[in-house]
Amino acid sequence: MATSSVSKGCFVFKPSSKKRKKNSDVGSDDGEMARIRVNICQRLWDMTKSETEMLQDELNKKILDSLLEFIKKCASSFQSQMNDWASLMRASEIPTAALVLGVNVPDHDMTFQSLSVLLQQSVTPFVVSVQAKECTALKHLMQKVLERLIGVDVAVDDDDEDGGQRSAPVHQKRVHCSLSSLCDWYSSVTKKYETSPGKKRTSMAKDMISKPPIVIIFKDLEAFNPRVLQDFIVICSRYIQKLPLMFIFGIATSPSTIQHMLPHSVSSLLCIELFQSLSCTQHLATVVDKLVLNTEFPFKLSGKVLQVLVSIFLYHDFSVRNFIKGLQLALVEHFHSQPLSVLCCPKKEALDHAQKLSHQEVERIRQLPSFMRYVENQEPQKQVELLTNDGCVKEVCKILMKALRKYHKNYYPILRCLHTLTSSLPKYPLGKQIREIHISCLEKNVWETEEYDSAMQLLKLMAKDELVALLQKCVVILSSSKSKKMKAALGQLQNYLAKFDQLDTLSAEEVMQEAVSPEKDLQKKTDLFQLQKTLLERKETRRTKKMTPFEVLRNQILEFVDSLVRAHLVPPESQPLNEVCYYGSSGVLRRHLNATPRTSIQTALSHPYYYLQHEGLKTDSGTFSNAAPDICIVHKLHLECGRLINLFDWLEAYSTVVSAAEGKDPDSSDYGKVDELKHARFIQAVSELEFLGFVKSTKMKTDHVARLTWGGC
Repeated sequence: MATSSVSKGCFVFKPSSKKRKKNSDVGSDDGEMARIRVNICQRLWDMTKSETEMLQDELNKKILDSLLEFIKKCASSFQSQMNDWASLMRASEIPTAALVLGVNVPDHDMTFQSLSVLLQQSVTPFVVSVQAKECTALKHLMQKVLERLIGVDVAVDDDDEDGGQRSAPVHQKRVHCSLSSLCDWYSSVTKKYETSPGKKRTSMAKDMISKPPIVIIFKDLEAFNPRVLQDFIVICSRYIQKLPLMFIFGIATSPSTIQHMLPHSVSSLLCIELFQSLSCTQHLATVVDKLVLNTEFPFKLSGKVLQVLVSIFLYHDFSVRNFIKGLQLALVEHFHSQPLSVLCCPKKEALDHAQKLSHQEVERIRQLPSFMRYVENQEPQKQVELLTNDGCVKEVCKILMKALRKYHKNYYPILRCLHTLTSSLPKYPLGKQIREIHISCLEKNVWETEEYDSAMQLLKLMAKDELVALLQKCVVILSSSKSKKMKAALGQLQNYLAKFDQLDTLSAEEVMQEAVSPEKDLQKKTDLFQLQKTLLERKETRRTKKMTPFEVLRNQILEFVDSLVRAHLVPPESQPLNEVCYYGSSGVLRRHLNATPRTSIQTALSHPYYYLQHEGLKTDSGTFSNAAPDICIVHKLHLECGRLINLFDWLEAYSTVVSAAEGKDPDSSDYGKVDELKHARFIQAVSELEFLGFVKSTKMKTDHVARLTWGGC
């Protein structure tokens, strides 16, 4: 009996131990470097966050301290017993702080949060904040105030009318929505503080008074319904003898908003004091100075990226908070897209990472445009070594990273000096803000621009006292730098200032000599011809006026400043390995921050593969997949129609496309037939298109819809 057998075997070919070890080392090195990049990015993120919070506290300190002083003063006056008629009339007014914060509304939350914390720590635990969107009616405003003060549910009239359907659980306490309930609660709470101050006031500040005020913060005054606000103020004024109420109005536009919203009969019930916060442009200038123009912050922005962030700030929301978010987004994008960002860290750490670079990362360094230019400028033997020897590249990388750090140490002091000298000039040739000069220096050689030439021409016309004052500010800037070149520049600048001091005595003596010597010459010249010749020479010298010692010294100083600018304000693209620290993908950042909803919707409906990344939706240009989502199919069909679209024809066409997607036979009777499921899917897709603004119902024809967009397939 003939038999046959089939043997199946699984054979494993193990790679050599040397090769396996090499591959595992490469993978572990890449993973380790990726973890280091994430760690560095997280540390820089935390650094920007902490620096921003510290700046916010420093900038708001003055206005918050004045607000606290105002509230403490009002609270103490409420405590004192007032017997005379004038004091009683004054006591009937509600103390109100009108806090003008500016149009940068996204930044207001941080300010109000800091204010609430300060008030609760030093003045009163009874602080409540309300917004217009949650207080559309008077009862809602009263409810929010009472709930956030008392901490329990507050029953309004609607709840009482609904009866048991909306009643709270039995164990949950409810309070009637009225200021009389607030008075009862406040008197009971303050009595507890008075009877047992040691136990009840442990969480409160020691300097809090026995009857702390109730502070109500209206975050966005302009958005409130004027009628609701007026009624609330009138009601509160009737309880001011029992409740130490205080208001804080958050104003984004102008203090005149209060006059527009409140009639005199209501505004007379308020004792208003105005507080003006720092402007958002000054806030941004401080943030740029502390974060962007900081040698200790290794991550840098290119000129185009910084211009994108500044443009969004100036032309959209004036929000410093959103500017910081853009900076953090650029930070994450840089560390995600640039593998060599592992070197974007403090000096010692960067040198250690440079020594640990793998062969793959060394190859990436060789491919950097700035490093390629550096190699081209070396001698042939050095070029071969840099292109073949990884160890040599690592050592050169350390040297270049040190040089890049020195470049930044010299760049920022000179940039600040240039801004100090030019920011006071008329029409601001180089820009009023330091960020404008910084962007110009990042993009090109600033000394080759017309603006720089005009600034230098204006500086040559500056008076002595004004120029000396500006140079003394430059001395202060350079004295804070530890760079050797900046110390040498500081010494030269101080020598020039010393010459200015000597100039006063010298110029007085020269003026006396110039006044006496011509008279002596004229007395000597008795001959008419010689006298005429002397007068003609003097006339010629007046035309070509000789420069005074001050003008000569001023020109020397400006030439010295110009030499510093040419030496230290070169664009960072000229520095080798600048790609490690500088993020320059302005287009990516603009797409993230400057959202274009219309373009995104059109792309999603016309090319669903762009977002879904499903292989079944991938098609050639000019074609469309019948397996696309329903709204995409309906959108594609509506592009083929005119101004009015027949719903039945639209449904028939949709059903045909869906039947083809389901794989039905075109010759079958069910092909293209409309069933309930397809009908429901079509109605939902059309409703979504209507919600997005592509179509709308029309009264011209009941079975048609009007198209709201232009253009065909």
